[in-house]
Amino acid sequence: MVATGAAVRVRLAPSPTGTLHIGTARTAVFNWLFARHHGGQFLLRIEDTDKERSKPEYTANILEGLQWLGLSWDGEPVVQSERIAEHRAAIQQLLNSGRAYRCYATEAELTEMRERQAAENRAPRYDNRHRDLSPEQEQAFIAEGREATIRFRIDDNAVITWTDLVRGEMRWSGADLGGDMVIARRAPADQIGDPLYNLVVVVDDAAMAITHVIRGEDHIANTAKQLLLYEALGASAPVFAHTPLILNKEGKKLSKRDGVTSVSDFRNQGYTAEALANYMTLLGWSPPEGMGERFSLADAAGVFSFDRVNKAGARFDWDKLNWLNSQVLHERGPEQLLSDLLPLWSAQGWSTDTAAASWLQQLCALIGPSLVTLKDGIEQARPFFERPELNEAAQQQLANDGARPALSALLEHLPEGPLTAEAAQALLGEAVATAGVKKGVLMKTLRAALLGSLQGPDLLTTWLLLQPSGEARGRIERSL
Repeated sequence: MVATGAAVRVRLAPSPTGTLHIGTARTAVFNWLFARHHGGQFLLRIEDTDKERSKPEYTANILEGLQWLGLSWDGEPVVQSERIAEHRAAIQQLLNSGRAYRCYATEAELTEMRERQAAENRAPRYDNRHRDLSPEQEQAFIAEGREATIRFRIDDNAVITWTDLVRGEMRWSGADLGGDMVIARRAPADQIGDPLYNLVVVVDDAAMAITHVIRGEDHIANTAKQLLLYEALGASAPVFAHTPLILNKEGKKLSKRDGVTSVSDFRNQGYTAEALANYMTLLGWSPPEGMGERFSLADAAGVFSFDRVNKAGARFDWDKLNWLNSQVLHERGPEQLLSDLLPLWSAQGWSTDTAAASWLQQLCALIGPSLVTLKDGIEQARPFFERPELNEAAQQQLANDGARPALSALLEHLPEGPLTAEAAQALLGEAVATAGVKKGVLMKTLRAALLGSLQGPDLLTTWLLLQPSGEARGRIERSL
């Protein structure tokens, strides 16, 4: 639902209290797709008002993760902690209008209230006990040395409605919102304490002229409260879209207990930005018929709408992510794949001299079609950088009749330096004739000698890659 001619402005508002979570990243993807589809703006706001837990390294991780995924934002990020004066001004406006008030209830009193409600099997809610204090009562509390939170008045009889882009018509009762809402932490009665989430989000979204708020369904109750704040502050409310949560295979919200949950974790596991962004788009959104499941963010932006976003939770499917990642890697040319794999190979201490770029690209072309993640490129390349031990199957093959004679015959005619594929095939033919064995025996034995295993990539290409350095000869001699 976008008004004709309206300039779409959406925002991602992560808290830098941890690394970029897959759920936040999926929210970022949906915001980015919606903004780009409508030619609008995708803005970024760092919600760092949790002073205890917010850390600069988490902010850096979030920004880096978004950039890696290809989710470019418009303009400079807004830093929420730099807007405290505006938040306090809004709270003062609510105090002046009578829509908010100071509550002097102590933590002990509030705890006693909650315990009584629990004993009576009632839902926890503030009982609005200080909503209508007289000036004399307030002065008495202040004389006791009590500090005050600031609460926003919520009418139990209020009915809050909105049209959600994912869930359709939504309706909440004020009585279900837990009583008058705290909008500022405890502070001396002549001050306004630290403003809290629901208040600052409304103030900042209004200041940033956000037209659509796209976020997870766990914010639905907050939306009802925030709509009351928009009305009380005289601000226009945005359109809301509440996307489904990401679930694990048991149907529960994806959490750290499920292992990899942050974007940097996925990156370290060898997943590509293209595949992860592609997969996150599919977590709750169905592409139009004929589009298929492998596409770019730009492709998705061209057709994205909330009509195709599901209400039900989206189950995380590792098999599908692995398939998408393999498709991305299989589309890579050797040069691009080498760029991806060089840091991983260098971290192993392997020599990746740029003078050997051609050889390294040939290696990438050899192993590329079998990669699922980039980390697979470590183990699959290992036999080309480190001489492998002979496993049990390889040892058994070398012990078979004709195996060593076949290798000896090959070694007898093996030249120094590089080989062409044609020359290698001719050498195989000569060795088979000399040793009097079937070609299959020689091929299987050569694989065992070169790779230390009966499994591996194309044998002829493997041989040609190991030949120039003399490593092929060394491994055959070792096997004899």
